[in-house]
Amino acid sequence: MRNARARFSLRCGCCGDGNSAPAGTGISRRSFLASSAAATAGVLGASALGSIAQVRAQTGPAPAERRIIDVHHHISPPKYLAETKAEQVPPTINWSAQKSIEDMDRGGVATSITSITTPGVWVGDGDQAVRLARECNDYAARLVQDHPGRFGMFASLPLPEIDKSLREIEYALDTLKADGIGLLTSFGDKWLGDPAFDPVMDELNRRKAVVYTHPSTANCCRNLIPSVQPAIVEFGTDTTRAIASLLYRGRAKKYPDIKFIFSHAGGTMPFLVERFIRLPPKEELPGGSMEAALKSFHYDIAQSSHPIPLGALVKLVSPAQIVFGTDFPFRTSAEHAKSLVDFGFKPEELRAIDRENVAKLLPKYRV
Repeated sequence: MRNARARFSLRCGCCGDGNSAPAGTGISRRSFLASSAAATAGVLGASALGSIAQVRAQTGPAPAERRIIDVHHHISPPKYLAETKAEQVPPTINWSAQKSIEDMDRGGVATSITSITTPGVWVGDGDQAVRLARECNDYAARLVQDHPGRFGMFASLPLPEIDKSLREIEYALDTLKADGIGLLTSFGDKWLGDPAFDPVMDELNRRKAVVYTHPSTANCCRNLIPSVQPAIVEFGTDTTRAIASLLYRGRAKKYPDIKFIFSHAGGTMPFLVERFIRLPPKEELPGGSMEAALKSFHYDIAQSSHPIPLGALVKLVSPAQIVFGTDFPFRTSAEHAKSLVDFGFKPEELRAIDRENVAKLLPKYRV
C-alpha cells in the first residue's frame, strides 16, 4: 500500500484545478479514483465488509431496501373534501397524491393501502354518504390504476345505511378489486359489534374480507373536555370500545373469517388487557380465551411506534400480528420506519412487520 500511495499521490487543491490525475500518469482522475478504490478494497477486504455489516445491523436496512406496505395511509378526494371541509384539518385539506408518493419514497414504502380518515363519509345524511362513498372509492381505484404498484385501497361504506353498504361492498370488491373494507370504529353510538351491523358483517365474513378499522368519536364522548382534541384520548378509547364490542357481544366468534386490522396498536386495549382477561364475556371467544382472541387480530403501529405503546403491544402479540402504518398525512413514513429499527426488532421481525404480514392477509402483495 505504501508503494501505491507513492505512485498515486493526488495534488492538493491549491496546485491546479483538482480534477487531474498526478502528472505523468496518463490517466484521468475518474480512472485514478476507481483504481484507488479497488486497491483500498483489496487491502481492507473482509475487515471492511465486516464493519459495513456492523453498521447495517445498528441502523437497519436502507429505506429503498425495506419495500414497506403502509396499511394506514389517508387520501382526500377533491369532491369528498369539498363536501366535508368543515370537518377537516390542514393535513387532509392540503393532501395530494404527489405528497403521498414523496413521503413514501423517503421512508422506504413501496405501497400504501389508502383509506378515508375520520369523519368518514357519513356526516348525518344517508344519501350524501352513499354518494361520497362511491366517489371516494372510484377516486381511490383511479389512484391505484394511475400509479401501478404504489397504491392499494380499503373501500369506504356508507354505514349506518345497511342495504346500500351491502351494494357498495359488492361494487368495491368485485368491480374495483379493493384490497378490503375500511370501517370506522363507531357510527353514532353503535360500535362494530352491534347487532345492527350483522348483515354487513355476515357479508364480509362470507367473503373472508380484510377489514381495516379507523377510530372515530362516538356521540356520547364529543367535547367532554373542550381543550382536549378527540385524537388525544377518544380515538384510542374508541378503538378499545370497538374491540370490546366484538368480543363481548360474541361477534368475533360469530365472524371468524373477517381479518381485522386495528389502528394505533389497538388503542388503549394493551394497557387494559388485564381487565379484559380477568373479566371475560359469557360468550365463547375465538381460540377459547381472551388472550387467544386478542392475538387473532392484527394491529398497525401508526402513531404508536413510541417505545411505550409498542412495548405494550409486543408483550401481548407476536410481531406476526403487527403491520406497518403511518397515518399519513398526519405523520411520516420515515419516522415510523426509523422507530421500528430503534425499537430493536430483529431483521426477520422487521421484514414481517414491513411487508410479509400484510402479504399473508393479501396474497397479491407477495411478489
